[in-house]
Amino acid sequence: MRMIFQGKYDRARALEKERMEGRKRAVDEDDLESKLEKNDMLAMILSALLVFLPAALIVLGILALVGYLFFFH
Repeated sequence: MRMIFQGKYDRARALEKERMEGRKRAVDEDDLESKLEKNDMLAMILSALLVFLPAALIVLGILALVGYLFFFH
């Protein structure tokens, strides 16, 4: 199944590929480990915990409340 504007899409992709021909891509560069400083990984882990842990606790609390109300109330 072809997209409605497949020809225009193909021409736009070819033009973009031609424009980007000489540039370096971020994917082609070295891995992330070589660009991190000493405690960057620890900082990323701690910030992820600060973001996701409260949300997970709220969801868990809601599920526990629903379970309590379903079984014991």
